[in-house]
Amino acid sequence: MSDPERRLAALADEIRAHKGAHCGFEVCETCTQLVPGEGPAGAKIVVVGEAPGAKEDAAGVPFVGAAGKFLDTLLAEAGVARDAVFITNVVKARPPKNRDPKAPEVAHHWPWLEEQLAIIEPELLVPLGRHALARFAPDAKIAEAHGQVLEAGGRRLFPLYHPAAALYNGGLRATLIEDARALGRALA
Repeated sequence: MSDPERRLAALADEIRAHKGAHCGFEVCETCTQLVPGEGPAGAKIVVVGEAPGAKEDAAGVPFVGAAGKFLDTLLAEAGVARDAVFITNVVKARPPKNRDPKAPEVAHHWPWLEEQLAIIEPELLVPLGRHALARFAPDAKIAEAHGQVLEAGGRRLFPLYHPAAALYNGGLRATLIEDARALGRALA
């Protein structure tokens, strides 16, 4: 195991151990478990969602529900294997009733994401949806930025609509597939 792999594994252990820490944040105290993310320390791409959902909270793994299956399809369209990317969320604990994370909760979890990114040093960040994009590029709008490379805060981003959005709005499915193909071209 390389040093970055060890550091990433130790950070994942720290994140998981935070459950029950009585930190005062509802998301940390009501979730089943914290979900640090998964993937190799040498990943060139980090995919970032907003927060785990119910299936992720139960499994302890990001993007395992219907949106995760569609994410796998999108990665395949981009010519990227899921096990070659690191997948995580801005907030590592499921918000109650799947509500949006509150700003203080995001601030509480943000150092973990920053540390993950410092260890992995990805070439490209793929924020999924408007909430994740707002954390990296506060002035960008997902409807304008999706499917193209964007430079923000010293990082190279490739925003995509959240895969779950296509589950609720079938019209976005074709857009997401086209954007995934554009991601493949951007990586070539």
